[in-house]
Amino acid sequence: MQAYKLKGKIDAAGNLVTTESVKMLPGDVEVIVLQAVETFDNSTVPKTESQLKTPKRPTKIKALQNWFEKTQPAPPDFDPDQAKWEYLKEKHNL
Repeated sequence: MQAYKLKGKIDAAGNLVTTESVKMLPGDVEVIVLQAVETFDNSTVPKTESQLKTPKRPTKIKALQNWFEKTQPAPPDFDPDQAKWEYLKEKHNL
């Protein structure tokens, strides 16, 4: 199975319209749609400096405690699907 990533839109009638052409042979395809969702910080409490510091991540596995303390959490705009896609593109020379 070959994977393609395309940009598209849903029109007013509810139809999926791709904005890019695909060089594929005619035939049946399986379509997976991921809709971008905006997230808003609805918190009315201002963040203090102590809240912005990296929180401790406790673990029951002592061997990993030092590693957890040194790692940074993923940034809020991190997209795991995009990271997977970039990895697969590099791995398979897409």
